[in-house]
Amino acid sequence: MEKTLEGSKAPDFKLMGSDGKEHTLSEFKGNYLILYFYPKDDTPGCTVEAKEFNSTLSEFESKGARIVGVSKDDLKSHEKFKNKYELNFLLLSDPESKVIKAYDAYGDRGIFGMGTLRKTFLIDKDGKIVKVFDKVNPKGHGEQVLSCIG
Repeated sequence: MEKTLEGSKAPDFKLMGSDGKEHTLSEFKGNYLILYFYPKDDTPGCTVEAKEFNSTLSEFESKGARIVGVSKDDLKSHEKFKNKYELNFLLLSDPESKVIKAYDAYGDRGIFGMGTLRKTFLIDKDGKIVKVFDKVNPKGHGEQVLSCIG
């Protein structure tokens, strides 16, 4: 599998979203896209990360950026997670991990075994990967990504 590298074109996707609609990469063209992959809804680290993005959402939007989270969780789980923490951005469901694997966000999670890695991609307005954040620390991640957008 080809590694998703900075400067390369972001892999396309077609996934169902927490809004009940199907979403593709091309619909975000013209905006920066913060596409972040996370292991599981409503777990400690994933909750911290989601809340960080949510609390900086207006700053991202003012820079022309959209935030989208992706995990294997189903839409019902995403809905509960969004409602519980009042998350105001889109979550996509990738139950077969096809997109997760296409973005090289699947691998060995140590004691948790194989699964979705915490990884974030900053994608520019033309669909090119500007920055890859590997081995993300959820605390402070929203600000870290925000600082990379012009």
